[in-house]
Amino acid sequence: MGLWFKGMLIGLAIAAPVGPIGLLCIQRTLARGRWAGVLSGLGAASADAVYGGIAGFGLASLANLLLAWQAPLQRLGGLFLLYLAWRTWRTPPAAERAPVQPSRTGLLGDYLSTLVLTLTNPVTILAFLGIFAGLGLVAEGRDWAAAGTLVLGVFAGSLLWWLVLAGGVGLLRGRLTPTALRGINRASGLLIAGFGVWALGTAPGS
Repeated sequence: MGLWFKGMLIGLAIAAPVGPIGLLCIQRTLARGRWAGVLSGLGAASADAVYGGIAGFGLASLANLLLAWQAPLQRLGGLFLLYLAWRTWRTPPAAERAPVQPSRTGLLGDYLSTLVLTLTNPVTILAFLGIFAGLGLVAEGRDWAAAGTLVLGVFAGSLLWWLVLAGGVGLLRGRLTPTALRGINRASGLLIAGFGVWALGTAPGS
């Protein structure tokens, strides 16, 4: 339980800083409901678990391979962010649309888009490696049961953050006017586009 709790704290620490994924989760919750935000967060938590697993199980060769492809992956992520920014900017406020139940296809798209977007940032591995090393957890990779417990904790901590975020934003959804929702959509679109431009500009070799 000690390792699981440490992993949970690591997952929270990685997920909590507000970035493009957080903005997408907020915007999708406001536009399409709590489940859209939850599935978006689940995609990010799954990616965090993948990178946490690479660090926790000591898969150095795979980590090095992903870092070697950092530039094209970062450019791909930047372009994807620009596309999502355009979609976010054009999304009409929820109050101006007929209420519809989230479809399985739409929720799957929410999950996959944040999964792919988070996976295109392999530098996250360095964050996990740094935290694991700082807490003396790198050696746990020699014990598959211990490493698995740690990774499950990372997933749980990351998912907990996204559940809290989507739930909290969902409570505000019905209290915002169409004008406020439109402003949030456009502000989110501009910020996400800024993250995309930053990703393209800072990619190695740019």
